[in-house]
Amino acid sequence: MFFKSKKVIGLDIGTSSIKMAELNVSGSSVELVSFVFSQTPPQSVSGGELLDTAALSTVIEGMASELKSKSKLVAMSMWGTSVIVKKITIPKMEKKVLKDQIKFEAEQYLPFDLNNIRLVYQILKNSDSPDTMDVILVAAQNELVNQYTRLVSSAGLTCSILDVSGFALANLFELNYGKSSNEVIALFNFGASTTNLSIVHSGEVIFARDIPVGGQTYTNEIHKSMGITIQEAEALKMSASKRGEVPDEVHSIINATNDLVTEEIKSSLDFFIASNNGTKISKCFYTGGSAATNGLISNISKNAGLSLDPINPFKKIKINTSKFSSDYIEKISPFSAIVLGLALRKVGDHD
Repeated sequence: MFFKSKKVIGLDIGTSSIKMAELNVSGSSVELVSFVFSQTPPQSVSGGELLDTAALSTVIEGMASELKSKSKLVAMSMWGTSVIVKKITIPKMEKKVLKDQIKFEAEQYLPFDLNNIRLVYQILKNSDSPDTMDVILVAAQNELVNQYTRLVSSAGLTCSILDVSGFALANLFELNYGKSSNEVIALFNFGASTTNLSIVHSGEVIFARDIPVGGQTYTNEIHKSMGITIQEAEALKMSASKRGEVPDEVHSIINATNDLVTEEIKSSLDFFIASNNGTKISKCFYTGGSAATNGLISNISKNAGLSLDPINPFKKIKINTSKFSSDYIEKISPFSAIVLGLALRKVGDHD
């Protein structure tokens, strides 16, 4: 999104895990070359901000070495409250005029000082009126952009593309499921601390938001309610997800937290509908490690009145079975959508 170059390695830095992937893209053929997965150092990432770049750099350098790629160019994504994606509607104007006007327009909509941000924009093809145009603004605080670029430099790599997680998710979805004309599709990636929501219409992202709920929300609730350590709470949550024996109280806490998470999801969807003239969502798809939480998907489906289908991130990606076992692909699938969406990036992308 912010920096561009040729073939890149995807790098997705999450709160609980870091993923790196390399793909071979030749025309419409895409093949997985390599994939590396590692735990994120404790307390090194929070809300999309990098708190311990030294620890992260060491892990990423080790992962790059394991990946054995000739490329040192990386596509990575930012997420959290320091990144804003906003659709605005403005009077129709020529692209050249818009380029000069965009900062003035953005200033009215963004809660950041425009001198301290990196701003990019994309004109959407569909507009409700012939006299107006819809534009997607993407703004990130300079401090965050610098954090990310310095981190990969310190790991011996170069930040070639800096994207947004919601756009990477949409990119991966489009590869596997195509552009659906006239349908409005909601995509969810349920992560450890954040759920990325991306809403796509005719192949264009028209709404993206990072909702501050995820797997850690459940762990924290179990930890607080039962007065046990975070590690013990995490173990009970994981055991419940795998249908293991856990105290009844754990199931009660998970069910209550499902309601809380569903409310957050529903309120983001309601906000989208209200700010897009009542636009109805046709289909929903989901991925992410926290989607396996007991009862979460059925709870959202029931309370938001939507059916949710799982995303198969490798649906159209060729797998060399002598290199990657089906068990390994199944294991990494829930965590791989964003990093694969990043690894698909190339020069000239305009998402």
